[in-house]
This record gives sequence, structure tokens and C-alpha cells, in this order.
Amino acid sequence: MLSARSLFQEIVDHDDSFQLFCSIAASGESQGGWENARIAALVPDGMRELAPKITRHGADEDKHGRIFQALLRKRGLPPVPVPPETDYTMLLERRGIGLAHEKLRRDEQLTERDIVVYLAHSRVTEQRAADQMDMLLRRFGDHPEVGKAIRMISHDEDNHLAYCHEELLRLVRGGHGRIIQRVLRDSALAEIRVYRDVSLAVMDHMGRLLHWPAPKRAALAAGIHAVYAYERFAGWHRMISLRLPERRNALGGAPLTSPEYA
Repeated sequence: MLSARSLFQEIVDHDDSFQLFCSIAASGESQGGWENARIAALVPDGMRELAPKITRHGADEDKHGRIFQALLRKRGLPPVPVPPETDYTMLLERRGIGLAHEKLRRDEQLTERDIVVYLAHSRVTEQRAADQMDMLLRRFGDHPEVGKAIRMISHDEDNHLAYCHEELLRLVRGGHGRIIQRVLRDSALAEIRVYRDVSLAVMDHMGRLLHWPAPKRAALAAGIHAVYAYERFAGWHRMISLRLPERRNALGGAPLTSPEYA
């Protein structure tokens, strides 16, 4: 019987699939770390109070990248190139979602609208990250090899999501509600398509590495399409709602930068 637990266990147990999984995850987290560091450096003067939180967000993402790299080292595995069709961050950028890397590479101060777009985009992608890590936490939080890493990353992703909710609600009160709702909607609809495409690509690569039979691959692809159909019909609405989080000022403290989790 196919289940998220059995699939992830297969991936973790096989060196080649584990190597690809950790390489994809490390690359995505490292990209997120770079993006947040650049945004923090370019925050407009009128929003400088956000810079420490954006910096903390980027430091967390960098830490997550190092966590996945350390998991590879513990197995004696080097990272492998990330197939472009599995690059979630870059595929979102190609759809015009978030702040373009070209803009972030310039030494030009961002606008207030840019920060609104960044936070709205992050609210959507952090919802996905928090949901994925919650699923892994429930099934693998006590795993002897990856459990500690999952617990740490899941805690951070919950903080990131709380921070996005809190800051966006503050910006709504400041008169940015209309643009926030528009960007949230556009980001969510683009994200669910990209997530479907990346999920299909990742499962295709895993299927070849693990020699899954055609019926199993077909069943997994059908499941991914079913999730997309639900999200396209109704599920995306939960990715754009805003509520005051239980965790207040979630990124107000100092970042944890050490990799002792491994």
C-alpha cells in the first residue's frame, strides 16, 4: 500500500534517492537564504525595522541548507546537481512570482511595494514548507537518522509562517490590503501549479533511481494530480488567509547558526 511514510522511508533507505532528495532540499534552502540576505540588505529606509527579521529568516534557511548537506556527509555522499525541472524556487521566479534574482543582484534599494510582494509570496511558500515539515514530523520526527533535523526545520518553518502572517496583517492595517490580497492570490495559484510540476518531476527521478514499476509510478502521478485538482478548486484559499499567529515576534530573537543537530 502506498503511503507518505512508506515512500519517504524508501527514499531515505536508498543512497542514490537520499542523495538526490537532500541535494534538492539543500539547494532550495540555500537559495532562500541568499534571497532573504539580499532583501534584508536592500530594505527601504521606511521599513528598516524589518531588516533584522528578514536577516533571521535568511539565516534559518542557510542553516537548513547546511543541515541537509550534513546529512549527506554522514552517509559519505557528495551533493549532486539539481535537475532544473525540480528547482521549485527558479520555476516560481519564471512565473513572475516573488522578487526576481536580477533585481536582488543590483545594489538598488527596494521599494515598499517590493517588500509587500516579498512577504505575500513568502506567506504562500512558507505555508507549503510548514505543511510538508508537519507531515514529516508526524511520521519521522523520531527517526534515528533524520528525526532531529526534521524537528529543527519544522520548528523554524512554523516561525517563518507566523512571521509572515504577523507582518502582513500589520501592512494591511497600514493600507496595503488590496495589493496583498492580489499578490497572495496570484502567488497561490502559481505555486500550486509549480508544486504539482516539481512533485511529478521529483517522483519521476525517484522512480528511476528506485526502479519503481510502471503501475506504482502511475498511481503516484495520479495522486499528485488529485492533490492539484483539490488545491485548484478550493485548497488554495487556505494559503491566502491571514490570521494573528499564536507565535508573536517569531523571528525577533537571535538565529541558531550551529549545525550540532547532526
